[in-house]
Amino acid sequence: MNRTEIWKKMDTWTWRELTALLALEFIFVMFVIKYAVQSMYEKWLGNTLYSGTLTGLTIAITLLLGLYLVALRPKKLSWTDVGVKRFPAKDWWKIPLWTMVLFVLSVMAFYLTSFLGNTVDNSKTESLQQNVTLFTVLIGIVSAGIVSPFYEEIFYRGFIYRWLRTRVGMRWAIVISSLIFSAAHFPTLNVMPVSIVSGVVLAWTYERTGSVVPGMIVHGVYNTIAVLLTAMS
Repeated sequence: MNRTEIWKKMDTWTWRELTALLALEFIFVMFVIKYAVQSMYEKWLGNTLYSGTLTGLTIAITLLLGLYLVALRPKKLSWTDVGVKRFPAKDWWKIPLWTMVLFVLSVMAFYLTSFLGNTVDNSKTESLQQNVTLFTVLIGIVSAGIVSPFYEEIFYRGFIYRWLRTRVGMRWAIVISSLIFSAAHFPTLNVMPVSIVSGVVLAWTYERTGSVVPGMIVHGVYNTIAVLLTAMS
């Protein structure tokens, strides 16, 4: 029995779970956390890097708690059902390859969108560049290289991609989940094209291994290098 057959056999989710979690992301997180809560954090901390990091942590807790309460606990499922598990040792060598592919495709996406005026700068990168210290770089790495890959791979690949995979097939699942992943980065418009590329590569990583852990590693390495390049620029 291949992975798709296993997922279909074990799939007890309906449109209700998907709708609830998309509403959590695109209504509560998008409008409450990214605007109201983040504004409160900015007034409290007086720094966009710090407030952005705390906002990211708040989003991570919100989405993972929502995933647990909506999709896992009611169905008596565990985190392994959304890909948090070991993967075959033979796939370790592919992680550097997938990371390199992600870098190349991301550079191409940025280059092509640069003709439309896209830049790499946003509030977080500008805040980091204005105050480059070991502490701020570490904060950037923890936020972008650890927290974001951890919850995003579980939520967007472990649940959303898998939900789509059993219903519309691999190709459409990759495309749709990548578009959802990109849209979730609004209002940081300049990262959305690269997020589509990332969504494709990371969904493929999950498809090939059945685990979100390799995607977390690829995602984390990519984001960490991006933070370091931002700090040095």
